[in-house]
Amino acid sequence: MSTVAELWRHPIKSHGREALAAVALTAGKCFPWDRHWAVTHEKSKFDGSEWVMCRNFMIGAMTPSLAGLWATFDDTSHMMTLRHADLGEVTFNPETESQAFLAWAAPLYPEDRQQPQSLVSLSDRGITDSDYPSVSIMNMASHTSVEAALGGPLEMERWRGNIWLDGIGAWDELNWVGKTIRIGSAELEVREPIGRCMHTAANPVTGERDADTLGVLKSSFGHQDFGVYAVVTKSGHVALGDQAEVL
Repeated sequence: MSTVAELWRHPIKSHGREALAAVALTAGKCFPWDRHWAVTHEKSKFDGSEWVMCRNFMIGAMTPSLAGLWATFDDTSHMMTLRHADLGEVTFNPETESQAFLAWAAPLYPEDRQQPQSLVSLSDRGITDSDYPSVSIMNMASHTSVEAALGGPLEMERWRGNIWLDGIGAWDELNWVGKTIRIGSAELEVREPIGRCMHTAANPVTGERDADTLGVLKSSFGHQDFGVYAVVTKSGHVALGDQAEVL
């Protein structure tokens, strides 16, 4: 039996993270307000009608400075506040004031890379990296084993997970594919491991790439996965301290 140690959402894809105390999961839906918005660039093929791959958006794998963003989102007013160590903060409504956000964030986008165009969303799901509405589950013990392999502390925020579990063996989550896990009163079917990208190398405070996360995953563990994608099969409430068990 394990417990919920952390809950996180990322309202704008690759643009900030927010810690939560509790969440209501809905069957067939993403983690509420997670990756609800994303930022397109001039080569994006996103037209608002369907999910497209992450390369169509401004993401941390190509723009590591985005890792330094933190977010606070009000579910009721839909007001968003983003914070960055170098830029201070900005508060805006993503649905009506996207240009204010893009102007504020402009220094984070290198001039020699693709430039942001629009803040977009889908009507029925978050813009996750998976082509199905997913929730990501992380394991505290797996993170600790990566820290040991690196030889020093590593920020958990680099993995951009939704639900962090404590009290299970390192890498046990990779054996859950095809199984159902109950977390709080919700149930989720685990679909696949999460293959990782260069975004995890970027420091969540400075936005600088300062850890060889992909290299140590490959050399020490024989893969470049961290965490698993799951689909909510039974709606329910999940809070910090709730129990989790594989059924």
